[in-house]
Amino acid sequence: MEQKFIPIALTSIFLAAIITGGSVVFTNRAVPVTVESRFSGRVAGVSAERTAPVVEERRDTSSDFRPLRKPDVGTFAVPTAHSAVLLDAATGIPIFEQDADAHRAIASITKLMTAMITVETAKDLDEPVTIPEDAVYAEGTRVGCPRSGYCIGERLHVGETVSVRNLLKATLMNSANDAAISLAEHVSGSQDKFVDTMNKRSAELGLTNTHFCTPSGLELDDVAEEEHCYSSARDVAKIAAYALRYDVIWTTMRMEKTIIPSVDGKYEHEIFNTDQLLGYPNLVGTKTGFTPRAGYSLVAVAGDPANAKHRLIAVVLDDPTRWQSIQNMLSWGFGSYVWK
Repeated sequence: MEQKFIPIALTSIFLAAIITGGSVVFTNRAVPVTVESRFSGRVAGVSAERTAPVVEERRDTSSDFRPLRKPDVGTFAVPTAHSAVLLDAATGIPIFEQDADAHRAIASITKLMTAMITVETAKDLDEPVTIPEDAVYAEGTRVGCPRSGYCIGERLHVGETVSVRNLLKATLMNSANDAAISLAEHVSGSQDKFVDTMNKRSAELGLTNTHFCTPSGLELDDVAEEEHCYSSARDVAKIAAYALRYDVIWTTMRMEKTIIPSVDGKYEHEIFNTDQLLGYPNLVGTKTGFTPRAGYSLVAVAGDPANAKHRLIAVVLDDPTRWQSIQNMLSWGFGSYVWK
């Protein structure tokens, strides 16, 4: 929901993700595991490759390889971020933390969870979705409208049908609130029911500092209720780590632009990516978020520039220089650690 408003400590705790039956439990010991998705075989339109484990039984990606800090590496900080974390994707080991468990609003980063649940639940990614009225009149970024009240392209129409796959493009590339709401209502029948699923899924994944309120990340009108809508840098990184099993999410994130048509061909909608890191070496994907309450936030996943074998997940919450901060974090991480 990219509305365009003008606006450390390091620890030695090793965490590993032990995922059984689809639930993620983070412990203080790092062990090699093989992830078996509880949703394997359920997602039509997603190949077996797309539901591959986060941690595979190969030497180049196995959690036998752990990040080890090089000698004489100095301290690191992200002074512009209120919260940040840098996580090894394969093992769940954090190599940098800065108020990583603090409760923060995450705005449109919420859409990463919305996309993941949609991919896990939809029977067919090419099935049609009927656009509901409440989606079309949502606030903030929408298809055809890069910010609230500023529309330069064809908007979604009430009753129009668009495929799940194409709405995922609008949700992830352009951070369109109307697309995210349409997916949520299609999957669960209502936004409230979808949010219930989001929070149940969060519990299954062991996210102890997360409570979702909307599928889009839009802020609630009730300020008191909005205090119950939050996540943390660490939990966002865990969501990203789990979502890595779904290639369709990340290949979509790396698309620069596309046209999404209505099923009947009557309308065409041009979608542009808000990702300023497109072209970054071995970029896997990013998701942005902004509201006045959340500030500028970002999650990014990238592979080792040298060989792409190892991936780091970087998260900054409420950081006005988020794009530069993320690049600094990734450069420091890959430059300061080796995997053995």
